[in-house]
Amino acid sequence: MFSLISERTGLSRLTIRKIENGDPTVSIGHYLAVLGVLGLADDFAGVASDDELGRKLQDIKLMGKNERRNQ
Repeated sequence: MFSLISERTGLSRLTIRKIENGDPTVSIGHYLAVLGVLGLADDFAGVASDDELGRKLQDIKLMGKNERRNQ
């Protein structure tokens, strides 16, 4: 499987292994290339969609930091 994806993306087998293991040092473009080969590139857009709950949690966290600074 590594060699087929490697061949189709032009990425090394080592990079493909790193992607499979979720290595954060691999560029997002390489991840997207692999997703494209797997037919999942369109799903990538969902990751960047607006996350209302996540934003609210971030805001709460930031408000807590600001309150501590003002004390």
